[in-house]
Amino acid sequence: MFTQCPECLTIYKLGGAELAGSHGSVRCGHCTAVFDALRSLVATLPPEPIERLPSHSAQAAPPQLDTPVFRPNPAQTSLFAEPHERAKSTGRSSLPAFAAARRRGRAPRTSRWIAACALLLVTLAAEVAWSEQALWINHPQVRGWVERACATVGCRLPLRRDASTLELLSRDIRPHPSVQGALIISATLRNGASFAQPFPVVEIALSDLDEKRVAMRRFQPREYLNDTRAIDGGLAPGASTALVFEVADPGRDAVAFEFKFE
Repeated sequence: MFTQCPECLTIYKLGGAELAGSHGSVRCGHCTAVFDALRSLVATLPPEPIERLPSHSAQAAPPQLDTPVFRPNPAQTSLFAEPHERAKSTGRSSLPAFAAARRRGRAPRTSRWIAACALLLVTLAAEVAWSEQALWINHPQVRGWVERACATVGCRLPLRRDASTLELLSRDIRPHPSVQGALIISATLRNGASFAQPFPVVEIALSDLDEKRVAMRRFQPREYLNDTRAIDGGLAPGASTALVFEVADPGRDAVAFEFKFE
């Protein structure tokens, strides 16, 4: 789970044992502020860029729990004993009654069960193919087959992506001419592939003399391009485009910067 310090906005990862031991009260390792981790506790982080995690409002009455997971039965004390001890205490086989009855006579497999299993396998294969669509969409041979199938049914595939073919021709960083405490980072990007591909997610990292990062941010295409039609069409093969980023100045410690494309 994740929580956020309300003073310095640092986000931390923590577990249930830490929360239970301190009743939700934790100390920030960055600014040493003590705060209630339960106020901003979330199971997953929202997409970047992250400003503030949502704050949970206090409730007058405790919430009602309606989905049980397990309820121990005091009468079944032998359930957690060793197999030979369960057999000794009951005087019978260690198998439960329903399992013994099923062992004595199993219903034969029917065509409906086989059809249901086949349908589940097809559904599972479709889900796996959908979750791993980046592999077959970007594969040259598989994509050709899928494109021909899409042409038949009238669908459209996403643009093929290969970040290794993107080339950084030039880059520059300078103070912002009109905003105090800001920088302008510019770069020229070229698509070296033989196919059009979507504009990448650009990661810019600034580091100090010891090559330690002092600032980093990822920019989505809509954050550095204002032309929606250009984003939808992607970067043509062999084409170049200018990228401009406005970022906060992290200070004099930042003496180097690097680009990464995803």
